[in-house]
Amino acid sequence: MANTYHQIYIQAVIAVKYRNALIRKEWKSEFLAVIGNLINKSGGKTLIVNGTEDHTHCFFGMKPSLTVSGLLQKVKANSSKWLNESGKLSHRFEWQPGYGVFSYSRSHIDKVYNYIKNQEVHHRKKSFREEYIRLLENFEVDYDERYIFSEPV
Repeated sequence: MANTYHQIYIQAVIAVKYRNALIRKEWKSEFLAVIGNLINKSGGKTLIVNGTEDHTHCFFGMKPSLTVSGLLQKVKANSSKWLNESGKLSHRFEWQPGYGVFSYSRSHIDKVYNYIKNQEVHHRKKSFREEYIRLLENFEVDYDERYIFSEPV
């Protein structure tokens, strides 16, 4: 649309169902590239996708004509489909229902990018649950403990 300008930066956090450690180092970069490509094909602009064996952070720009829920629904469904059809796992892969979404200004891009880039180092000191609750609290998001991604059993 003419005269419509936007600048929307989103960090989405998605977890593997039951927080199972299923994302393997041998094919992790290929899988993360698939996720980034799906974001781009869905109308977003991927800045970085990274994570650990049980969760992924996606940092991207998006147009105001998109919805975060619609974009993430496509990304989660199609990345699961890709992984399940790839033969990389002997069992079915699924993402946990739900996600965390946080918005940022342009001035935060470098900080968020580097934070996501260094996920494996970061998680040597802090669990995913601790990280996720910290994000919710920093953004003053009301949450119910019953629905927080729990630690794997």
